[in-house]
Amino acid sequence: MLGLRTTIYKVSNIEQATDWYSKAFETEPYFNEPFYVGFNIGGFELGLQPEEEPVPDKAESVVSYWGVDDIYATFNRLLDLGATEHEAPFNVGGELMTATVKDPFGNIIGIIYNPYFKME
Repeated sequence: MLGLRTTIYKVSNIEQATDWYSKAFETEPYFNEPFYVGFNIGGFELGLQPEEEPVPDKAESVVSYWGVDDIYATFNRLLDLGATEHEAPFNVGGELMTATVKDPFGNIIGIIYNPYFKME
């Protein structure tokens, strides 16, 4: 295993999702086609794929957590952009904090403040 490469979110409207994710992650896609949109987020890929049919109740069995410096500010900014609260910021031990929101397309986005994990 070489490590995480890509997290993909399926969306009902790829144009609207591209706009929302550009604002949410404060970056523009490096690849933008009707069949796939890719963002480079700190060296990891966030991908958007169009759903053939909208799925209102998406599975919650896997969550990708995106690292942040300020979990409360990021959580509140995502809510201001139209996400809905899934799990409010929560201390899971020491200084480690996690939270999740649902994007406007029903996908769970995890955010994590983890001062213990260092990129190699």
